[in-house]
Amino acid sequence: MPKLIRIFLLSGLTLALSAGFALAQAQNRLSIEQVKDGLYMITGPGGNIGVRTTSEGVILIDNKYPQDFDEIQSLVASVSDLPVRYVINTHHHGDHSGSNAGYIEVAEIIAHQNARDNMIRGNQDAPPRLVYTKQTAVYLGGVEVRAYYMGRGHTNGDTVVYFPDLKTVHGGDLLHGIAPFIDYANGGSSHGWVGTMNNILALDWDTAIPGHGTLMDRRDVLNFRNQMEAVRVRMKTLINDGLEEQDAAEAIKDSSLAWTQAENGLFMSRSIPGFYAEIANESE
Repeated sequence: MPKLIRIFLLSGLTLALSAGFALAQAQNRLSIEQVKDGLYMITGPGGNIGVRTTSEGVILIDNKYPQDFDEIQSLVASVSDLPVRYVINTHHHGDHSGSNAGYIEVAEIIAHQNARDNMIRGNQDAPPRLVYTKQTAVYLGGVEVRAYYMGRGHTNGDTVVYFPDLKTVHGGDLLHGIAPFIDYANGGSSHGWVGTMNNILALDWDTAIPGHGTLMDRRDVLNFRNQMEAVRVRMKTLINDGLEEQDAAEAIKDSSLAWTQAENGLFMSRSIPGFYAEIANESE
């Protein structure tokens, strides 16, 4: 075989193998791990998914992006041979509710009324058919899964999901492994968030699935609440000392407050204008 043709063939084979590897990687963006007996967490790009298996089907908490539907279904099938019967959206953001369009064809989706309203206002696909205002529950295969609205925080429609038999909560983006985002455009509130955290801590649990990041325990959640309070105090002090809004993003930085130091953190880049306005109004 001529050398030049051989080079072209080898180059083509290398490209094909590289493309195949890239495709395989793209098709395996997510992974699943056991949290407790009958409870799993799916991680990867987008919000963490809770997977509660029962003898009559599966209850999902959140469902990431639209393109993740098939892979989520495959991962669920690796821990249960039964179908997904219910999906609970912790809030409306697309990295948590993006696969609603797929799941609404095969399961019932549940969310807080405000979360559904936010989805409709944002023209999102497949808003849930079932909503609640204060609390609700799903009973499936002898398993109880409770959904609570505990107040404003990340948005005005956050759901806290509680697995009482496993002493575990899924907090959606009310719990976060990095600096949180307060979605003021959709009813978020730092003041409300502190109260909501106190309500979560009032439940009997030892393990928490956050919206993003690794599993948390009660100390982690308490530290999260304390930092929210500390950042609020710092902003209030700065405003009382004459801080102007345009200087807030830089002035809020404090070496003792990790959220204010996070590079490209959502708290710094997206929440500061609304945060300044909220605290300024409280200070009047």
